[in-house]
Amino acid sequence: MEEVSAGAGAGSGTTTSTITATTPSFLLLPWNLPLLSAILAGALAQFLKLFTTWYKERRWDTKKMLDSGGMPSSHSATVTALAFSIGLHEGTGGSTFAIAVILACVVMYDATGVRLHAGRQAELLNQIVCELPSEHPLSNIRPLRDSLGHTPLQVVAGAVLGCIIAYLMGNAK
Repeated sequence: MEEVSAGAGAGSGTTTSTITATTPSFLLLPWNLPLLSAILAGALAQFLKLFTTWYKERRWDTKKMLDSGGMPSSHSATVTALAFSIGLHEGTGGSTFAIAVILACVVMYDATGVRLHAGRQAELLNQIVCELPSEHPLSNIRPLRDSLGHTPLQVVAGAVLGCIIAYLMGNAK
């Protein structure tokens, strides 16, 4: 256990506070349950995309683990795990929980709204570019990424995964 004293001068008086660290010094990052739950949920959702892609397309595509879009939504899993974990750890009455819930709602709304429609527009634009004659200046342009957003089912699956991870992490403590 370490003690650290910090002094700050304010006018003619000096204030001193003592901080006691109970975390072992070998840990570089403190044990932050909401942060770790969010990171684990996002990483697990990205990893699961490998298997959901195999199930849907019958092929292994490791690039899907780094792509946005797909099943389940890693964005939804991350923000839901964060909010759920804060609710379990600090309670639902604080401003931290309120901020996390609003953040989660905005991210999930964006995933099924703006990003989903941007992906559909990219898909349509790619199709139009493919139909251009070869002499057209845009005919050789690289295709736009079209897997940007999520269907509502993908967002719900990510949110459920996030809640499960946060619950398990909270009970594993």
